Amino acid sequence: MNVSQKKRRLQHLSINTMIPNILTLLALASGLTGMRFAFQERWEFAVLAIAVAAVFDALDGRIARLLKGASKFGAELDSLSDFVCFGVAPAMILYLWAMQDAGRAGWLLVMLFAMCCGLRLARFNVALDDENAPAWKGNFFSGVPAPAGAGLVLLPMILAFQLGDDVLRSPWVVSLFLLAVGAMFVSSVPTYSFKKMVVPRRRLLATMLTVTMVIAFIASLPWLSLSIILGSYLISMPFSIRAHKRFEAGEEIDEEIDEDDTDLEPV
Repeated sequence: MNVSQKKRRLQHLSINTMIPNILTLLALASGLTGMRFAFQERWEFAVLAIAVAAVFDALDGRIARLLKGASKFGAELDSLSDFVCFGVAPAMILYLWAMQDAGRAGWLLVMLFAMCCGLRLARFNVALDDENAPAWKGNFFSGVPAPAGAGLVLLPMILAFQLGDDVLRSPWVVSLFLLAVGAMFVSSVPTYSFKKMVVPRRRLLATMLTVTMVIAFIASLPWLSLSIILGSYLISMPFSIRAHKRFEAGEEIDEEIDEDDTDLEPV
């Protein structure tokens, strides 16, 4: 092997490229660990593992853009990780928690949810190749992103940790969430994307203080915090639909759009 070939091989192993991929693998490990906790009937740890996977998933793409280490390999790895962490893992957790009593119908719904997540990710990857899409399209997702969908489908468990599982653990209730969130995965309903959000300098201090308070609230009351966050996300959907229609109509909206931010992270 000559010197030039060795240099080219070393260039593909840059730290900037490896760090985001390591975070993606950590997210995958967390999602798989969530299923392990579910087999052990440690339900709270199972949900927390999915939440940790969502945190790693949020970090890997942002760090890749920050370090200019985004790559096609990283995008494909992230897509496969998202399918396992937010499609397969939540479905298996819910099956072990409540849907086993529903027999074959329960297993069918669990598979359907995972398939809808896979279809959502495949559609996202195809949409990345659309060079003719207007810049404002980057402010929205088509359908519910995978991490948010995982949180929404696990909402019965999260509420059951606070209110008891007499009703919420019913296969009928869980089936309703599996069907509804699965449909939201494959729907074309526009939902907000916060990846390109720009914080004005004058609001930086207030934003940092708010984020710190939210983190402290989550650490103190994790289940109530997650319930409020997921509920707020559901409430935001009508507003995202309205904003999307205004963009399509060509109305001017006072929002900053970063046209140079190329996102390779599937969600």
